[in-house]
Amino acid sequence: MTDKVKGPASYFPSIEAKYGRPVQHWLDLIAARPEEKHMETVAWLKAEHGLGHGHANALVAHHRAGAGT
Repeated sequence: MTDKVKGPASYFPSIEAKYGRPVQHWLDLIAARPEEKHMETVAWLKAEHGLGHGHANALVAHHRAGAGT
């Protein structure tokens, strides 16, 4: 039996399907903006790349949890 993916990573399949880019692409963009606060990066992803709020928030939350910031 496989465990169901939980948390921000549960959004990853729909992010890849909707925006046509691998999750790593988005995580790399986020990593290049370490000076920003969480919601600043979410707003940037929404404004500059057309991501929805939930998808942008999930990506930023996942990155920050892994990066320890």
